[in-house]
Amino acid sequence: MVYIWFAAYGIHSQYMRSKVLIFPKETSDAHVLLIPQIEKSLENFTICLRAYTDLSRPYSLFSYATRSKDNELLLYKGHPGEYNLFIGNEKISFQVNDDLSSPVHICASWESASGIAELWINNKPLVRKGLKKGYLVKAEAKIILGQEQDSFGGNFSQKQSFVGEIGDVNLWDYVLSPSDIHSLYNGETFSANILDWGALNYEIKGYVVIKPPLWS
Repeated sequence: MVYIWFAAYGIHSQYMRSKVLIFPKETSDAHVLLIPQIEKSLENFTICLRAYTDLSRPYSLFSYATRSKDNELLLYKGHPGEYNLFIGNEKISFQVNDDLSSPVHICASWESASGIAELWINNKPLVRKGLKKGYLVKAEAKIILGQEQDSFGGNFSQKQSFVGEIGDVNLWDYVLSPSDIHSLYNGETFSANILDWGALNYEIKGYVVIKPPLWS
């Protein structure tokens, strides 16, 4: 396990629990680079976040790329009613009923031993699916909100950019229990060990604004 220490211009550390990132317009460059608290390969993980957008086209929610695989770990909204989870460039899809009138709470988890992936939308689990059994999600990644990486840290497409608001982004190196996900959905907080919204290290590139959320 390698702990990350940094002292670089443009990288900030901030308590974000009462904040959201606003991506106000469609661009090919605006994004936020997230700096993990520890850098390690992942046998298991859970990502949780809240997103608010009225986009009907495809867009990226969480892009984790390595030098060898641009979709090492990607949470992507492909089409209306469909979420995609990529691991090691392999994709599975989940079907949902969209509601664009309010923010969506999303949790995605995966375990290497079984290959089983879970997707929870607004506290409801979707049908579990499997991919990349026995795989290890590699470390030394670029983790980006707002854009989908087609190469390591770049090659963005405006038509895959996120427009809207994202908050409560957390990443753990284990699979959260259903009771943990229920608690997060209901507004409870507890620290995450890879990416923690309560103590976030990040770098903003382009037109991205930090504001208090309008949702409760």
